[in-house]
Amino acid sequence: MNRYIPKQHGAWVMLILPFLTGLAVSGPHGIHIPLFVCWLVLYLFTFPALQWIKTGKGERYCKPAILYGAISLPLLIFLVWYEPQLIWYGALLLPFFALNVYYARIKQERALLNDIAAVLLFCSFIYPVVYLGGGTTEWRTVNELFVLLVLYFAGTALYVKTVLREKNNPRYYYASVVYHLVIMLAAASIKPLLFIPFLILLLRAVLLPGQGLKAKPTGIAEMVFAAVLYGSFLILVV
Repeated sequence: MNRYIPKQHGAWVMLILPFLTGLAVSGPHGIHIPLFVCWLVLYLFTFPALQWIKTGKGERYCKPAILYGAISLPLLIFLVWYEPQLIWYGALLLPFFALNVYYARIKQERALLNDIAAVLLFCSFIYPVVYLGGGTTEWRTVNELFVLLVLYFAGTALYVKTVLREKNNPRYYYASVVYHLVIMLAAASIKPLLFIPFLILLLRAVLLPGQGLKAKPTGIAEMVFAAVLYGSFLILVV
């Protein structure tokens, strides 16, 4: 099953949180069901596709890639038929996916720049969710939420490196701490009380590296932090 289901817990949070945040702005609508299913299947498609590109093991990854591609195609056709403007959104995503392909080819998919590209791609999903939900006159709020999501997930990418792959690299640790301090101030400039959840994230970046955390508990803990942030968005922003 590891050919079909990625074990990247943080990616699941990035998949879901922008969607739920968009729903909080626009309200749920029927079209959101095929939209999210399509987004989920496309994510599942990219996993074996990028692994195929990275390893060259077509015999291992072609079946899941073909399966998810076949499922996503009718969903894509339906969504574009329902709202042709989605074509332009898809076109905007292509450069970010191309960057993911490049890093897969050179076997450096854990590079920080690649992580940032993935963060921008995932967080941008808030826009079609709100748009298909009937749009909003409060696009400034949507833009603020997009920025907050990007700040959070970019910080998470940096923080996770200090816990796992770069746990013995003090430069990553100090960069993570300084970054979280800056985004705490940036979030407070958008909504003063957002200082609180981003302070929690800062404390996480300061205290948890060096505690011997493994990948799975780190990912599960990130789900909890994401839930706290989402609750803060509901109370303070939306």
